Parts: sequence; C-alpha cells; structure tokens
Amino acid sequence: MEVVASAPGKVLMTGGYLILERPNAGIVLSTNARFYAIVKPIHEDVKPESWAWSWTDVKLTSPQLSRESMYKLSRKHLTLQCVSSSESRNPFVENAIQYTVAAAHATFDKNKKEALDKLLLQGLDITILGCNDFYSYRNQIEALGLPLTPEALATLPPFTSITFNSEESNGGNCKPEVAKTGLGSSAAMTTAVVAALLHYLGVVNLSTSSADQHQENKNSTDLDIVHMIAQSAHCIAQGKVGSGFDVSSAVYGSQRYVRFSPEVLSAAQAAVKGMPLEEVIGNILNGKWNHERTEFSLPPLMTLLLGEPGTGGSSTPSMVGAVKKWQKADPENSQETWRKLVDANSELEIQLNMLRKLAKEHWDAYKCVIDNCSRLKPAKWMEGVTEPIKAEVVKVLLKAREVMLEIRNHMRTMGEAAGVPIEPESQTKLLDATMNMEGVLLAGVPGAGGFDAVFAVTFGDSSRNVTNAWSSHNVLALLVREDPQGVCLESGDPRCREITSAVSSVNIK
Repeated sequence: MEVVASAPGKVLMTGGYLILERPNAGIVLSTNARFYAIVKPIHEDVKPESWAWSWTDVKLTSPQLSRESMYKLSRKHLTLQCVSSSESRNPFVENAIQYTVAAAHATFDKNKKEALDKLLLQGLDITILGCNDFYSYRNQIEALGLPLTPEALATLPPFTSITFNSEESNGGNCKPEVAKTGLGSSAAMTTAVVAALLHYLGVVNLSTSSADQHQENKNSTDLDIVHMIAQSAHCIAQGKVGSGFDVSSAVYGSQRYVRFSPEVLSAAQAAVKGMPLEEVIGNILNGKWNHERTEFSLPPLMTLLLGEPGTGGSSTPSMVGAVKKWQKADPENSQETWRKLVDANSELEIQLNMLRKLAKEHWDAYKCVIDNCSRLKPAKWMEGVTEPIKAEVVKVLLKAREVMLEIRNHMRTMGEAAGVPIEPESQTKLLDATMNMEGVLLAGVPGAGGFDAVFAVTFGDSSRNVTNAWSSHNVLALLVREDPQGVCLESGDPRCREITSAVSSVNIK
C-alpha cells in the first residue's frame, strides 16, 4: 500500500505582524506550489521474529537534497532515533512522524492497535518532494544565460535538485541555507507528512471519492486532526509557537485566519520536557483550539503573481523581534499604527468579498469591467462607464486599490519606527510602478515584508506585461498562482505523473 498526500505553500497578503496577536486577522492565499509526502512499507511482510523487536525501521528520503536517513522508532516510547549521519536531520519530519504515530496510539482501541503494530513493524518508507516554486533557482537560470522569466523557470525539470546558498555566514560555522522563495515550505512539508501518515495508519480518511461526499462533517473532523497534529509538530520543530497561519492554509487552503491561543500547545512543549507522547497527544486533540477560519479566495478573473527580486537577506524572526521591541518602547504610537492597519486590512477584505458577490450576482457586467480594466491604467477605469452595475464594480476596484496603498503606508511607517526594512525603498519604487500598470489591482510585500518577495493581483492577460516589466527590473516572476485547495490525497507519485505528461507531449514519429 502506498499513500501520497500533498499540501500547498502560502502567501500572506494582509496581516503581516498583526496576525501574531489575537484577535487580528490575516488573509492568507494557498498556492499551486505543493509539497508531497509518499508513505509505503519498507518490508512487504512482517517477519515472525519482529514481534519481539522493541524498535521498528523508518527511512526518510529527500531526493532533491540527495539525502537518505535511517531511524529506529521505539514501539514503547514512540520516539525516533537517527541511526545514520546526523547532518541530514529534518526536525519537521521527525516530529511529524512521532506525533502522528502517537496520535494513532492515543485514538485506537485494542483491535486497531494490533493492526497498527503490524503496519509499523513493516517499517515506514517516507519520501518528501517539494515543487520547484518553493526554492530559488535564480542562480541556475543566470548561470545558464537564460532571461529572468517564468518561461526560463518552466524549462527546469520538476523536483529539480536544490542547491545551497554559497555565502558562508557566521564565519562559516553554521550549516549552509537552502535558498527559498518564502512560500512556507516547512509548514507545507510537515502538513503533507502528517496527512499521508495519518491516512496510511488509518487515523483519518482523506479520500474524496464521490461516496464520501455526504460525510462532509467527518472529513472536516479528519482535517481538524491533521491540523492539530501538524501545528504541534511544526511548533516543536521550530522551537516556538508561531501564529500558525502557514500550517492552517496548508491544511484548509485560502482563508481569513485568526490565530489560536499559544497555551493550547503548552502540552506539546511539556513533551519536550519528558511527558509521555501519547498523553501529550491526548491533551492536544482535546485542547481548546480557538483559531478562527473563514473561507476566502481572490475574486474571479484575478491572478496572483509573485516575484523574487533577488536582493535577498530578510530574516523574518529578527524583523519580528525589532517590531516587538518598538511596541514595548513606544506603546502609544505603535498601538495607533496597529489600529489603523487592522482597520485597513479589514476594509480590503470587505472590498474583495464585495467583488466576489458582484461577480456572482452580475457575472456579465463584472466580466466586461474586468476585461476593460485589464487593458487600461487605473486612472482610466471609470472612463465611459455608464451602467450602474459596471460603475459599482469599478468603484469597488478603485476602493480596494486605495485601501492597499493605505496598508502599504502603515507598514512602511511601522518599519521606519522599528528600524527594519518592511517595505524597503527599492521595493516601494517597484510596487508603485507595478500598481500604475494596465490591469493591476494591487501590489505589495507579502508576510513580514523585506527584500525577499513582492506580489501583485492582476486582471486577465495583463499578468504578461507585469512579468516582462519585473524581468526588466531584475525581478523573477515565479510560476506560482493562487489555488484555494488545502491538503489532499494524490492518486500516485507525482514524479510518475510528470514523466507521463512529458512522454505524452513528445511527438512519436
């Protein structure tokens, strides 16, 4: 039996910094960049003598990093011990395995535990694969003499080998970093592994066959279990309890998100101090998870674009630390800035939801406006519009733009006050130029900001002009798009699918 699950990467469109504190909301879009986890047995059958073993085998393979690690999983304590080179350790996957096996133990009765034991004694063979979009391939493209365009990215084979940043930071003492694009690879990877293992071990059923459609409530409970285990494993691997928006979008897809109270994971932190894992998982599954999640996606006929400026070097934790320091040092001004940001973020959400509503109720008028605006600069969107419904659509589009400019303004204010480059000057020039192009609704820096990435929301075919303009400014437009789907089961190994589609596209003479 082989189980393949995948989970998406994310873009935090609004709510940077604010999302760390309840009850502030953020809009997070899931993407078509996905992480895959493939789980199958190592041994076809259980050897008779293996029932006396205290340990079972776990093999973890990451083909893109050319790494393979072997572990022993304690059947009694459910803990993992690495028995191969420690250089290839992956704390996210290690915690995902431990927490998932513990969840099976915590929820199964005696009969199910016997079946679980049999599965575990066959060993766990886990392979992880991340879409190219999670990683930066700028250097390879430049080395090949190719232009900085999405078309150049598309020439790379799927699941290309990952290279490490060559700069020896910290005097060369620390491990080389993988160059990433900021889509939340660790959250997507953790979620994919947790989902694949929970399904493989029979804790949840993530099948979405038509027969299961009437079991919507059951499926949402199954997703909740994936969410709780993935959040716990991810937080312990990180060594801190973050806001969790990246794991939430990896499980449920695009959404409006309000974080859970950090106390809900105090049990998971207790595990680090020696509390038995099974007990910890029981506490986590029965904990008061008070996060809020509302379905959200971009309005129709709109495209999310993500660009990699290539100036690199923003560290989210240190930027968050600087903002927190500023909040303590200047509570009055920081609270005022945050209040304005909360209001503006909420207003943008209202305008985007209004556009979705208008699209649903007046599709022809909405489509006509979007088609027109895709060819015009924003200043001309209202020209010649006489029908009230069309005028209403344009009004909402212009209001959304105005609010985005406000959000950017407040984010810059916060960055300047805290002494960190949330929207650096080079990004400001690029974003202003982008927002003044034909068919562009919004542009901004995602998440915590910095030099790492920019995003834009465009209409129709105008995305082509934006990617060309970005390329001329040394910004590589990625192949990533919004995809509101969260975690899901796949029909097989994605590498086989890529080979099949490649073969079918070759003309056999």
